[in-house]
Amino acid sequence: MTSYSIAEYKKMVKATRPKGRSKRLKVKDQRVPNEFEAKLARELRTLKIDFEQEFYFHPDRKWRADFHLIGKKILVEVEGGIWSGGRHTRGKGYIGDIEKYNAATMMGYQVIRFSTDQVKSGHAIQQIEKMVGDWG
Repeated sequence: MTSYSIAEYKKMVKATRPKGRSKRLKVKDQRVPNEFEAKLARELRTLKIDFEQEFYFHPDRKWRADFHLIGKKILVEVEGGIWSGGRHTRGKGYIGDIEKYNAATMMGYQVIRFSTDQVKSGHAIQQIEKMVGDWG
């Protein structure tokens, strides 16, 4: 039987251990947009649709919408983690989302929600363009 020191063992395990997932940097109280939100923002700019990201829409709660289409009272949400067990599909997160979206609707906003796959495929921007075009 071969004997290894703790230092030797750690070197061997470190070399074979799979790399962890990279994490996006987050500054306290500031959300870093994901790649799908960044893609949608580029597409909105290309179509010259005025928008605001991370829009606080409620006077008393710290709720933010991913996008607010300025002058339209339309909020756009990109729902992440629907296949990976993210907060949107777990009990507390799901109920919190319902409360948030209902409050926005009661305040006169239209809330449209898209999955990351819909943003990736271009379906989201097509729907937004159609909706904004219908509003004139």
